[in-house]
Amino acid sequence: MRAFLGEFGARVGAAGRRVVDIALPPACMACARPVAVTGALCPGCWSGLRLIEQPFCRRLAIPFSYDIGPEALSAEAIADPPPFERLRAVAVYDAVSGRIVQALKYHDHTELARSIGAMMARAAGELAPETDLVVPVPLHRGRLWQRRFNQSAMIAAEIARRIGQPHVPDLVERIKATRRQVGLRATARLANVQGAFRVSAEARLKVAGRRVLLVDDVYTTGATVKAVTRALLRGGASGVDVVVFARVVEGLG
Repeated sequence: MRAFLGEFGARVGAAGRRVVDIALPPACMACARPVAVTGALCPGCWSGLRLIEQPFCRRLAIPFSYDIGPEALSAEAIADPPPFERLRAVAVYDAVSGRIVQALKYHDHTELARSIGAMMARAAGELAPETDLVVPVPLHRGRLWQRRFNQSAMIAAEIARRIGQPHVPDLVERIKATRRQVGLRATARLANVQGAFRVSAEARLKVAGRRVLLVDDVYTTGATVKAVTRALLRGGASGVDVVVFARVVEGLG
């Protein structure tokens, strides 16, 4: 019976996607040109997406121009180690990856969360066996009311589904309505999110001794994920890893 229901559900889901594709023809995630299936990239955008693949810094996912060893760290990771243990990213942040993020975040293309989450789950593959909880960077309730959805939570739900671990979207609270980070310098970004996050006493029971995979869309200076990581560690998490869709790389933007 369970196998039958699973097969039936898959058929209904596939049929539903076909109906959606007829009503809303699939478009490229980055440029909106026609593609075969929803959540895909056209050949031009796919070739322009700069994937972050090995070799890269094992701590901060900064690409290296040549292989300097499996555990090699970047100068940034050595000079200013982050509170999280490992960052993984799908791509360098540039025009193509930026359009994908903005389509989801600012233009209500919530259907992209599934494809973005799938790509991020693959990027975080080596982290999955050690993950106990998947947690998104939270929005302040005022910002959530304005935007109507938290894109990081939608992506995190897909990642959690794919790696088979619990998604806990309310584990961390954003208790301070911060300014948008876009356009702020690194020091201003740090100050902007200082004291902005907490893990409540009730949530501490869920996170105590657990390893968290923290999910966000873009890593620029890391101020936000560092602040959330510190809140999780204060709340009792045994460790935090981070996965993002795109990360800014100096000199490659």
